[in-house]
Amino acid sequence: MTPTAYTRIAAVAAIAAAALVAAQPAAAQWKPARPITIIVPWAAGGATDQVTRVTAAELEGPLGAKIVIQNQPGASGSIGKKNAAEAPKDGYTWTAGAPKQLGTYKLLGLYDTYVKDWHLFLTVVNVPIVSVNPNTAYKTFPDLLAALKAKPGQVSVATAGATSSGHLAMEAIAQAAGITYRHVTYDGGNPAVIATVGGETEVTTQLATEQSEMLRGKRLRPLAVVGPTGMEIGGVGAIESVRKWVPNVADVSTHFGIIIPKGVPPEVIATLEKVWADRIAGSAALKKYAADRGALFAPSYGEAAQKAVWPTIQADAWMLHAAGKLKMSPAEVGIPKP
Repeated sequence: MTPTAYTRIAAVAAIAAAALVAAQPAAAQWKPARPITIIVPWAAGGATDQVTRVTAAELEGPLGAKIVIQNQPGASGSIGKKNAAEAPKDGYTWTAGAPKQLGTYKLLGLYDTYVKDWHLFLTVVNVPIVSVNPNTAYKTFPDLLAALKAKPGQVSVATAGATSSGHLAMEAIAQAAGITYRHVTYDGGNPAVIATVGGETEVTTQLATEQSEMLRGKRLRPLAVVGPTGMEIGGVGAIESVRKWVPNVADVSTHFGIIIPKGVPPEVIATLEKVWADRIAGSAALKKYAADRGALFAPSYGEAAQKAVWPTIQADAWMLHAAGKLKMSPAEVGIPKP
């Protein structure tokens, strides 16, 4: 990313990483006696799957245990998260993804849960990109915007489903620009990207981490970053912010990480907090992943992670409310307007 792109977020991330190292929790005693399962509630190859596999490899050494990844996509990630919550509370079943979705599942009628019901261990912040199949006529974002205005509800946009990062990115554009589109949903970011590469859809607004390889291979054409400023991806070049053309588009940057339901033994969480401070806060593998894929390395856990995620829950909840997608008002579950 360019230095101007996420200066504020990067500064907060740097402070948080330093705090993790400086204020490590007391040594914990949990030593896993068998493999740990992480349920990835999206299809293989997407942003959650990618970063979870990198993180799992970093955790196996300090924990002294094998970590098994299980992909369980469906219902915007709620099925896999629900399965993790309903597993025995022994600390051996975790899940992963974007914690902000835990704040909107109840509003959508998908899953009765709240973000405070979970322990959050964050790793990176991801940002969406508007990209198109190279065979389309859309050479620039203004080309696409003109088509969206000229053909209401007809331009097909692939995302990973309701409340996914891609969906919120397109909703942010639609609400700011006063346009409509044809939403085509898939069971993960990677299938949505592949659909656009294959010409099944014209546009995708999934995360940079999910698109980067296709962008490098010229199999997708990037038009705009759905974020406050532009970014640069190695082998792709600079991509301008959508705000150059639609100034009021909301910031839909998304934190990702490991999510563990509350109720597990406290020594499990204490151990993970120590590992986050000792290993994850300085992980060269996660830093490289973020740099290569167009993400921001931003590790945190505990109350700091909850505070980092809360503004994104507020923004998404009220954006979905404005789009008429919710079963109830965010105010009914204690989510005030941002």
